[in-house]
Amino acid sequence: MDIPLSHEIIVGDCVAEMARMPAASVDLIFADPPYNLQLSGALHRPDDSLVDAVDDDWDRFASFEAYDAFTRAWLLAARRVLKPNGAMWVIGSYHNIFRVGAILQDLGFWILNDVVWRKNNPMPNFRGRRFTNAHETMIWAARSADAKYTFNYEAMKAGNDDLQMRSDWLLPICTGGERLKDADGRKVHPTQKPEALLARVLMSSTRRGDVILDPFSGSGTTAAVAKRFGRSAIGIERDRTYAAAARERIAGIETLSDEVLSESPTKREAPRVAFGVLVEQGLIAPGARLTDHKGNLEAVVRADGTVAAGNVVGSIHKIGALVQNATACNGWTFWHYDKAGRRVPIDELRTQVRSQMAADGA
Repeated sequence: MDIPLSHEIIVGDCVAEMARMPAASVDLIFADPPYNLQLSGALHRPDDSLVDAVDDDWDRFASFEAYDAFTRAWLLAARRVLKPNGAMWVIGSYHNIFRVGAILQDLGFWILNDVVWRKNNPMPNFRGRRFTNAHETMIWAARSADAKYTFNYEAMKAGNDDLQMRSDWLLPICTGGERLKDADGRKVHPTQKPEALLARVLMSSTRRGDVILDPFSGSGTTAAVAKRFGRSAIGIERDRTYAAAARERIAGIETLSDEVLSESPTKREAPRVAFGVLVEQGLIAPGARLTDHKGNLEAVVRADGTVAAGNVVGSIHKIGALVQNATACNGWTFWHYDKAGRRVPIDELRTQVRSQMAADGA
């Protein structure tokens, strides 16, 4: 699958550079804006050694009002370049994420989740006056309430041992060989994010070939991960030193092979298969009894592909709702059939049909 990809780091102010981009040209935005940490002085460890904290000019704002104006400006610019069905991730700490979230909503974004990144190796609270700050918060938001945003639910669940992926992610901070260092062994960027965090973001909410924008590119983690996973990326960074390090980093990344990056269709994208097809193909016989997963509720399969509960006949969905006294039911997951003494969802049989259709090129 030959998808042309590009990976660019632009040096400049993110608002100005986004204004130059075509409208509705980006599938996903990952933004790691200044946190406005409001550090008032040097921070020392108990042994009086200096902590390498974030005290750069780019994280300093004169007031909360100034930070809010900055936030509104870049979010408006980001909204313009985002496709109608696009989405945005913004990461922050307690210093800024609540202000960002309120402005997101004011501008019409629709918040889907707040995801907590739990750090399994956080920096201690050296002053001992507060709890150890062991997490950061990410807001995942669609461009609008009716946007058909990407969420690779099945892939996330399968990769999580068939359990739904939760909104608290336990991942280490960026350390070791992944951390970019300069010629003197110092950190190139003070807040470099771990690649594992961006990998989960991109694999959960983008597709191969999508265009990812990072308006605060920093050390280039977003673009590096995007390149590895077959996505295009645009990074904007006003610091030339950071941008140069990011470009060098991205140049050393190889995109994974087609075999590794191939995507399975989601259930919503899979071809429609009616229950009657299972009966026609002999995968389930007329007269077979379907039950719920506990074996308490029952229906009988009819030759025409309908099912019956008592004197009432209908689809697997209608009868599933009826026996539960519910308004709706997904019959594919509700009804089970007997397979060697085990109750198995009839959805397994539908999967078999779909697999055969794919093999036949249907």
